[in-house]
Amino acid sequence: MTDKPTDRSGGPDRSDGSGRTGNRPRRLRPSGGYRELRSFQVATVIYDATVLFCDRFVDKHSRTHDQMVQAARSGRQNIAEGSRAAATSSQTELRLVNVARASLDELLLDYEDFLRQRGKRQWKKNDREAREVRAVGAQKDRTDQTARSDPTAHWKAYSRWLDASDPALVANTVLCLIHQANYLLDQQIAALERDFIHDGGYTEQLAAARLDERRRQKGARSDRTDPTDQGPTCPACGKLMVLRTARHGKQTGSRFWGCSGYPECKGTRPVEASDRSVGSDRSVRSDRKKRL
Repeated sequence: MTDKPTDRSGGPDRSDGSGRTGNRPRRLRPSGGYRELRSFQVATVIYDATVLFCDRFVDKHSRTHDQMVQAARSGRQNIAEGSRAAATSSQTELRLVNVARASLDELLLDYEDFLRQRGKRQWKKNDREAREVRAVGAQKDRTDQTARSDPTAHWKAYSRWLDASDPALVANTVLCLIHQANYLLDQQIAALERDFIHDGGYTEQLAAARLDERRRQKGARSDRTDPTDQGPTCPACGKLMVLRTARHGKQTGSRFWGCSGYPECKGTRPVEASDRSVGSDRSVRSDRKKRL
């Protein structure tokens, strides 16, 4: 029942390699898709349940009422905001997810206080009731084929507890959900930290992408390429190959076929005997153009 925080887009990469994803430009870092995150789905149930709980069982004019609702809302909203922030800042994303985690911890204490101050029993982790609530979440992860982003479907899964008239039953159920959300957020935070250590932040990735593009442009200018529709196809990817001139190494100055998809594809092929007249003719034309 773990989230997949590294897939911030909430879906498969539909890029066709042209720099666009669907009808939108492809971003350097995916973001959004928070509605597909299990942590966000559980946090939504917690928020809705807390609003209902406070309206039913907590004085509407008390600070506790407002604080519990705000803590539940903060947990949900910061998961969403962190997911959106992923496009431009790893640190902001990580900070917001940590804020969500802290807000749910605050809410957890409020529910514990509610039970303790009224002399109600708080379920232990392995109590039968707690296991039943956890089993619903585990079962939905394995078998639920409905739209995962539908909040109504998630509420219905827990409605027999959350709609109950016994405040202790409702409070204990929300506590179980908070523990589930906190576990998911802990997994999410750990994955974000690993990604940051391994891949760096947005600024580092943007600089690396810019350097790659500059190298590609420099290579395109320095290569004596002459793409035509008569060139062979790349054995690696099937794209048209173009004549290039080796600039370094033992083969400096010699011609070879290189993939027109370079640097994404580095497929090459030697110029064969049947290609040499074509290659030399092109070279002459290229040299003439340069002199003109």
